[in-house]
Amino acid sequence: MEASHRTPGRSNDRRTRVAARPAMPVPSDLRAARFCARGIEYTVLSYAVTAPQFPAGLTAAERAVLKGILQGGSNVEIAEARGTSPRTIANQVKSLFAKLGVHSRAELIAALSRPASLG
Repeated sequence: MEASHRTPGRSNDRRTRVAARPAMPVPSDLRAARFCARGIEYTVLSYAVTAPQFPAGLTAAERAVLKGILQGGSNVEIAEARGTSPRTIANQVKSLFAKLGVHSRAELIAALSRPASLG
């Protein structure tokens, strides 16, 4: 299924096609907070997530690298903490992506984190 949308400031004859994504169920504990800073209004959404479960089949090194990724570490930061080279970490990240079927750190984190209220 595809949906189209207009880009603000463009004429109606220029449309961009985007693939519609299935809707994620809304967590029962979803909270919203609004605030203004320097004249810009922000809305922050939050909900509890379950502790990530490390998938079976990962090596000890891959689990350590995965933990570093979940803590927000870069390849260089993870390498320094593990006493190895950033290239080794990059190879282990690539292996993690392949094993878990993801293409980015954001996808990896999303795949391992589920809202607690959804189980």
